Amino acid sequence: MATSLKNLSDYDPAKVPSAEDMRIAVVVSEWNEQITNALAQGAVDTLIRHGIKEENILLKYVPGSFELTAGGRMIADHCPDIDAVICLGCVIKGDTPHFDYVCQGVTQGITELNLQYDIPFIFGVLTTDNLQQSLDRAGGIHGNKGDEAAITAIKMVQFNMDLQ
Repeated sequence: MATSLKNLSDYDPAKVPSAEDMRIAVVVSEWNEQITNALAQGAVDTLIRHGIKEENILLKYVPGSFELTAGGRMIADHCPDIDAVICLGCVIKGDTPHFDYVCQGVTQGITELNLQYDIPFIFGVLTTDNLQQSLDRAGGIHGNKGDEAAITAIKMVQFNMDLQ
């Protein structure tokens, strides 16, 4: 969680395993693309920095954050060599309850994918009150949630490999 005490991009690189032999998909919402493109860039840069080959990163786009669950499932069903799926989106609160329904649906959907499949699905969705909070978490003063999602994916893939 990004707070005044934690930056999403701060981590100890020594505690991150090599991603050299990993294949990771990144599913990105096109809605709020100024934010989600920054999240995707952060995730891809972090994956590469930790050894993943560019050709082992599958980058796909879906229309909105609600579609992240379906996009992630489709990747898992059609790309059996993928080790993890990072889901990146941004939902900014408005004046209607739409925000609550989308956030709840995406959260529950990604949780269900984690329970149904034998690979990790990483929740990299910003759920903010306003645009500035999103900018602050997409490369701004609180770092980049895409960085955090990439590190989480690498660690969870390694966790899964260690159990096999």
